[in-house]
Amino acid sequence: MATNYQELLTKTEDHVNLFYKGHDDAKFFYHNQSHIKNVLDAAKKIAGHYQLDDHSYFIVCAATCLHDTGYFITKGESHELKSTELADEFLNSIGVNKEDIESIKSCIMATKMPQNPQSLPEKIICDADLFNLGTEAFRENNKLLKKEREALTDSKISNIEWRASTISMLETHHYHTDYCQLLLNKTKAENLDWMKTKQQEKINKATAVTENNVTENKEAADESNTKTAKQKKKPRPVKGIETMFRTSSSNNVRISVMADNKAHIMISVNSIIISAVLAFIIDKLQENNNLLIPTIILLMVNVTTIIYAVLATMPKITGGVFTQEQVKNKSVNLLFFGSFYNMNFKEYNAGVKAMMADSDFLYGSLTKDIFWQGKVLGRKYRLLRISYTIFMYGIIVAVLAFSAAVIFFR
Repeated sequence: MATNYQELLTKTEDHVNLFYKGHDDAKFFYHNQSHIKNVLDAAKKIAGHYQLDDHSYFIVCAATCLHDTGYFITKGESHELKSTELADEFLNSIGVNKEDIESIKSCIMATKMPQNPQSLPEKIICDADLFNLGTEAFRENNKLLKKEREALTDSKISNIEWRASTISMLETHHYHTDYCQLLLNKTKAENLDWMKTKQQEKINKATAVTENNVTENKEAADESNTKTAKQKKKPRPVKGIETMFRTSSSNNVRISVMADNKAHIMISVNSIIISAVLAFIIDKLQENNNLLIPTIILLMVNVTTIIYAVLATMPKITGGVFTQEQVKNKSVNLLFFGSFYNMNFKEYNAGVKAMMADSDFLYGSLTKDIFWQGKVLGRKYRLLRISYTIFMYGIIVAVLAFSAAVIFFR
């Protein structure tokens, strides 16, 4: 019987959620349920990029869920080994086979610093575990990690000492998957530069004063001022930006569908009227010459309305080719099919990788995509308004013409 990996993963996620609720501790400012959710989301994103099969996907996600459970027992010391013990016990209880359990335990041990993953699942969980190093959330997470370490060890860690260890870690760390290298290396380098600059500023301040005046109180005051300045400078709302782009794009698509439906209504209604006129009135025009002009007016209104409705739905196709110079200048929108449908995959893939590695290029492409969607919608609704206006006033004129023909020219 085939293994239901989706069911096993659901049981694992439920188990870990209950585990974290049962081991809730105020000292764990960083390694808490929120951290596991973020790491799992990152692991699923990376696994999705590599299109893992159900088996490998389960290995990665189960290992991600369980990799920090031992942290609550050992308070951080060699917690990976303890996590494998807890994982072995739980996975056996839900019927996971021995081979898969060993693969999951290998993935958990691969996260031990310094990381040395061998297989793709091990590389994915390692990159997911330290995904935040290449994001704008790193600085806040680094503060939480320092606060947690101080709470667990019941000791104060100087900011200079903590920054030095963080800088060393950032310099020696590297992402193992091509996907994370392209997506995160740029921001990770920016975080490292920021950390080095901050460290040098503090060291210069410390060496500028006399040895008698260098005290912990001075550093605490400096840190307090720095925190106040940081509070004034609002962080870039990454999730908010992504939500804005996603919402705007979906809204534009929905409005475009509404426009197409309105155009179809106009085309259908006027086609029916034309059919009725041709079937019932044309044959009787010889007997009723007075109806000729009203009939011509009605048919002109119907045909003109249909023309504008068709123009509103008529697609506009571009060349479907972009150049490397456009990619370099960030002037091409790789998210729109009209920019690449005549390209081969290799050229398009290279362009997309360049876009993913440059956040300005990526956000710029999203902005262009929404902008041109708006341009297309503006054209559609302008033509639709003309179509509806012609139909509304044209029908009135046609009805008045028929009425006049019947009353005055019988």
